[in-house]
Amino acid sequence: MNRRTLIRLPLLAAFSTLAEAARAAPPAAALTPRDRADLARIETYMNGVHTLKARFLQVAPSGATAEGVAWMERPGRMRFEYDKPSPLLLVAGYGLFIFHDSQLNQTTNLPLSATPLGLLLRDNLRLSGDVTVTGIERLPGQIQVSMVRTATPDEGSLTLVFTEEPLALRQWSVVDAQRQETRVTLYNVELGGTFDQKLFAYVPGVSKDRSSGGGNQ
Repeated sequence: MNRRTLIRLPLLAAFSTLAEAARAAPPAAALTPRDRADLARIETYMNGVHTLKARFLQVAPSGATAEGVAWMERPGRMRFEYDKPSPLLLVAGYGLFIFHDSQLNQTTNLPLSATPLGLLLRDNLRLSGDVTVTGIERLPGQIQVSMVRTATPDEGSLTLVFTEEPLALRQWSVVDAQRQETRVTLYNVELGGTFDQKLFAYVPGVSKDRSSGGGNQ
């Protein structure tokens, strides 16, 4: 099994909603007044982030790493363009996650609404109701919040990691239905601006090298 396969397989699993067996829903976190205040801050921050561009470092469950450029436009749009020689591309748009391997000529489509990472791309993220917060952890200079979809916790969980001062998204991790974790760290983050909408539309045969034409316009 080559390094690309070690990256590709857990990444596919991380965006998949298929569970081998249903499990009991994780309990909701017992929230303190401080927790509720921090969740309100995080909601306000996330709902104020409309566009983001950054370099990313991805760590698969196997420990395999990959880097590239990420674009995010809320609601519902994302692009992960992996550095060469990786043939991988992830595009989110029009209600779907599309994962393409140009070397194998394989494309996988998954509904955006049925994946843990889809929560990050919501138009209006609320950390209550149909989202259950399962944990809040504070480390020096950081706060991380773990969550699941209330109705379908077996799909997996999403953990968002923020710097505290100032509050800023710097990492997320997705734990899939098989308890495999894929972690993404952002750096050189740029907020704001507008993106070419072609970034978020997968066109067979035109899957790589949009970096120069898809940045802030």
